[in-house]
Amino acid sequence: MNIFPAIDLLDGKVVRLAQGDYHRVTVYHEDPVQQARDFYEAGARWLHVVDLNAARSGKPSNTESIAAIVQQVPQLKVQVGGGMRTLAAIQTLLDTGVTRCVVGSKLALDPAFAREAVESFGGDNLVAGIDARDGIVAVDGWTNMSSIPAPELVADLAQLGLRHLVYTDISRDGMQTGIQPELYAAVATAAGFPVIVSGGVASLKDIEAAKELGPELIEGVIIGRAYYEGALSIEKAVEGLA
Repeated sequence: MNIFPAIDLLDGKVVRLAQGDYHRVTVYHEDPVQQARDFYEAGARWLHVVDLNAARSGKPSNTESIAAIVQQVPQLKVQVGGGMRTLAAIQTLLDTGVTRCVVGSKLALDPAFAREAVESFGGDNLVAGIDARDGIVAVDGWTNMSSIPAPELVADLAQLGLRHLVYTDISRDGMQTGIQPELYAAVATAAGFPVIVSGGVASLKDIEAAKELGPELIEGVIIGRAYYEGALSIEKAVEGLA
């Protein structure tokens, strides 16, 4: 299992949103490359990047910053999400050298696109990004709720050949309220492959809870606000999964 420190980019800066609210923004770092370097030096080997401008607009907006991270901190594997609504957008990010692209809203709203994306890029280069509140899928950067039950979408995407999944419990994201291990166990069971935990990680107890589920259910854990506000260090998180 892996620790995925999160860098959320808004206008080129490292920020966090409380529950996806663009009006509740906290800026944590002006230099995303240095932040990525700090994560690597703390022991992380993966990085989870979200282009928040793109998530809202559907148009990649922080590509230069992402490319700089890849080029200047090549030891990190990088997965990027936000605004992946066309095959061209996915290709643009893969061309920068990122390892995987996280595709979210488009997978939920356009099954034909999901099939085409898997056919074009393969299951290893893509990550399904499912954001849900109370088991229902949210879309468009969390600004709208669909009527799609999350377990149903998870099962459908697995059948298409996707083999990586970030599942975000948006009711807990950025709130440091702790994860629901049973939720992620159920999601992984529906998917048939291990998932990445996102949303609500508050302390080392959450890392240990994810680890207890086992590598057959959990691929890794994304850490965001808990790190930025000093509740959990990357060093301790990496040690917790060792």
